[in-house]
Amino acid sequence: MARRDPYKGFKFRIKWNGKYVAALQRMSALRRTTDVIDWREGSITLGRDASSTRKLPGLTHYHPITLEAGITCDPTFEEWANLVSDFSQQGKTNLRNFRKDLAIDLLDEEDRLVKRYLVYRAWVSEYVALDDLDSNVSRIAITKITIENEGWERDRSVSPPEE
Repeated sequence: MARRDPYKGFKFRIKWNGKYVAALQRMSALRRTTDVIDWREGSITLGRDASSTRKLPGLTHYHPITLEAGITCDPTFEEWANLVSDFSQQGKTNLRNFRKDLAIDLLDEEDRLVKRYLVYRAWVSEYVALDDLDSNVSRIAITKITIENEGWERDRSVSPPEE
């Protein structure tokens, strides 16, 4: 029987370098857009009106993904962000681990994997080491990275468990 209830959006994990990232609180949407090309024929052909346009797909753009985590002693975000910063600011030529492939896992209420998305050739374009601090607010300290990517797709080998 097919599942009727949607999965909840608070059970997820992100993996890179073979390890899950600790203390993740939030992730922005996986989003892509495709440019629209308007094309107009110069004459009437095949019964089409020359005053109307046709719509064709153009370039596809994959939008940045933002990851937020509670600050712990885990240096994962900082180390990855520093690879980009060191390269662009100090002219270092070691691009090893500069880009990473990521796996984003969506889990059900029983922590079973139900969907996985694979993100390709991601790299850190923005790093927030320490988010705003406010002594009048009771909350955890947050660090953020924004990652650029060259595409993503759903991992079709992952199928939801039997309900």
